[in-house]
Amino acid sequence: MAKLAKTRNTLGENARLTSVGLLNAALADLMDLTNAVRMAHWNVKGPQFAALHAKFEEFYDQLGGAVDDTAERIVQLGGTPAGTTQQVGAATRLAPYPADLKDGLAHVAALADRYGALAATSREAIDAAAEAGDADTADLFTATSRLLDKALWMLEAHLA
Repeated sequence: MAKLAKTRNTLGENARLTSVGLLNAALADLMDLTNAVRMAHWNVKGPQFAALHAKFEEFYDQLGGAVDDTAERIVQLGGTPAGTTQQVGAATRLAPYPADLKDGLAHVAALADRYGALAATSREAIDAAAEAGDADTADLFTATSRLLDKALWMLEAHLA
């Protein structure tokens, strides 16, 4: 296990170690999803181009905030964010994003799969952080889950 930096944070070391592990796993997934949304934004084609291009930009901007909040929480707990491209590629739990997609609805479906998967692991992390005694990290995962669920709803509306 990684060594934590000294901090005046009153959470116990075990709680902080658990939360840092959960947060770094989420960080990899969030950064991977952000890159997938950027791929969709750049490569989308078809009759819904304008609407999807703009919506995908909105999504990656939102994810950028979640990435930053997650990485900052890791540091608050005395950890180090594992956010390099190499670390993210090695740690992500998401399926690789198909680099050859062009059709707008194909992008929507691929993103919906990934948003759904990450929302599920976020909900698991809520419970794990709460069990470890870290209500603040559980709250961060709750906010992330809410963000992902809203985007998933919007993506699925295109597929109905």
